[in-house]
Amino acid sequence: RVSEAAREAAIASSFKVRPQITHKMSAIPATMSMAAVRPSTVRRTQLRSGRSALLAKTVAPTQRSRVVSTRAAVAGDDEIAELEKRLEQLRASKGEVAGPAPANGDYAGASFNIQTFNAISPVGLQKFEEGKYKVDANVEALGNQPMAIMLRSHKLQVEEVASTVRCIARCGAGTNNIPVDKMTELGIPVFNTPGANANAVKELVICSLLLASRGILEGNAHVNNVINPEEGHDYAKISKRIEADKKMFGGQELMGKTLGVVGLGQIGARVVDAALALGMNVVGYDPALSLEAALMLSPNLKRVDSLTEVFKTSDYITLHVPYIPGVTHHLINSEALNVMKPNVHIMNFARGEIVDGKALKEMYDSGAKTGKYMSDFSCPDLMGHPRHIVLPHLGASTEEAEENSAAMAADTIKSFLETGSIRHSVNFPNANLPYTKNAGVDARLCIVNKNEPGVLGSIASFLGARNINIVQQLNSSRNNIAYTVIDMSSTPEDPAKLQADLAAECPEVISSRFVSDPFHTELGQPGTFFAVSWDESYN
Repeated sequence: RVSEAAREAAIASSFKVRPQITHKMSAIPATMSMAAVRPSTVRRTQLRSGRSALLAKTVAPTQRSRVVSTRAAVAGDDEIAELEKRLEQLRASKGEVAGPAPANGDYAGASFNIQTFNAISPVGLQKFEEGKYKVDANVEALGNQPMAIMLRSHKLQVEEVASTVRCIARCGAGTNNIPVDKMTELGIPVFNTPGANANAVKELVICSLLLASRGILEGNAHVNNVINPEEGHDYAKISKRIEADKKMFGGQELMGKTLGVVGLGQIGARVVDAALALGMNVVGYDPALSLEAALMLSPNLKRVDSLTEVFKTSDYITLHVPYIPGVTHHLINSEALNVMKPNVHIMNFARGEIVDGKALKEMYDSGAKTGKYMSDFSCPDLMGHPRHIVLPHLGASTEEAEENSAAMAADTIKSFLETGSIRHSVNFPNANLPYTKNAGVDARLCIVNKNEPGVLGSIASFLGARNINIVQQLNSSRNNIAYTVIDMSSTPEDPAKLQADLAAECPEVISSRFVSDPFHTELGQPGTFFAVSWDESYN
């Protein structure tokens, strides 16, 4: 049995962001040891140019009258806009992909190819300019050479990831449907969209507070399944019975009650504000909260230093922590439940495995707990239990959340493909080194390598031996992966050969990619100068 102190320490560690080390250097000593040279399979991908035609829109002139009132014209525009919106929604519901936004200018070069899974919101897809980007769910339409993958809930298989893929973006916060560890091994960053669906989840939490408090669902079921058939669907009798049976569903108000929020990130912070606005007292627990995030929290929130204090004082508890096996697995277990109030209501819209359903069922069946468990995850131990109010997985299922997630994912993909910048990655370090030709930068080389001693020195020695002048560089690491961005004052005479030689002399290099002024230079052309040093069979 683990002591309470050890348990608190383990839980606290689950909130902490894994350390990432970032170095910005202007020079690296050439005396660093170079790794032994060994053969390496290098595959260079240079894609052909492709251009999509712009969609032309024509409007037929009216034949009935030349005089139209301003109000009628506005109404007509509104109707057209509404029809277009419904058409896009219909396409999305059938899994069709809306086209990218029209391109600006006369660009006629190759395009960045984006493969989609699921129906992605047109709001996000419109971020990709036509001509510069080609978006399609059919990989064959992309010449079997996708450069990025964009998905929602699709369970991505390793064999679905082509060797030409530079990055993967999930329109949502969780990435359980992506083989992240394997993608890290292959040097492919996986992005998510933190905060894009935070408001949607917050509103569902508030809804669940009300559903738990007032017997709303139970009352509705009683009317439909008991009163209506028993009274023969007679309106007068039903009206009288509805009034008489209301005493069966007495509830309690939220005002003045205490809500415990476990996890004060994007969603938890919003729940805090909403609960305070409803007149609730709010206690919060998050031991790894950054100073910046803490300053954004309401001063009316009472932050506590232990989960035990949250459990003891709360009438309602809502969970907003990631699921980490061995750490947050069964965070709500029998020990935690014993500390809680008898009528506590638990809200879990994070992950099902965080709550021990078997322990909770035992508490409900013995009468030790009389509250409700609200979640959008099924539980094998609580299936059909009257105190478990389970909903479909609705947390991010709003039009606005899907639009926000798709737009953020698209922006993240564009930034990475065009400049090599990394943000919102679940497996790579953040990396943001502004690219500007005015600073004397002519070419940028982005390198993914194993995070091992001496690799950075080997790369620097390799470039120095070829008289490559480094204007600026950035090196970041996260666990076993490292990402290096090198800006050069001039374009190498043979960039592809440089990449091949680099992989041969520095076997820890997983992939390399040249970027330059996007769409305007040879190095900036989509699909060019991307090299991977692993077998495309993934074996």
